[in-house]
Amino acid sequence: MNGLAMYGMIILVFGLVFWRRTRAMVRPIKGSGIRILMPLMIFLPGISVFMSLQLQLKTWEIAVAALAGLLLAIPLMWTTNYEIREDGQIYAQKNKSFFIALIFVLVIRMVFKQFISGLDPASLGMLFFAVAISYVVPWRIVSFIKFRKVKQSQSFLAATPVKA
Repeated sequence: MNGLAMYGMIILVFGLVFWRRTRAMVRPIKGSGIRILMPLMIFLPGISVFMSLQLQLKTWEIAVAALAGLLLAIPLMWTTNYEIREDGQIYAQKNKSFFIALIFVLVIRMVFKQFISGLDPASLGMLFFAVAISYVVPWRIVSFIKFRKVKQSQSFLAATPVKA
């Protein structure tokens, strides 16, 4: 896959994330919030593909990629919050800084790709897959925990009698 196609796919994926996130800000989150964790299932086929390949990566290279992913997860975790609105439903908070953080992640990934050279495409793909897993998994888990806290406070507010 040439560079233009790769950048096109990255922009498409981030466009879908933007679209999904803006939709989440205007629609309530239903149920227990387990759907917040569903995007993690997307990684399962990728993990099996990369485990079957004979890659020439050292453990420290994957560890550095994972550390970079964890660092990229921090702004996403800070900017993802949930709130109970007037209708009593839970929504993702409207937050422009989330979109700025997401663009920051996209730019950093593209800059990293420009500086990493000398690797075969499969190894490079594995490194960027490790980065992606390392920022999406913690971000989604923290988002789920934040949602559950808001859900518990919603249940507590519903159970508390209103004094007149």
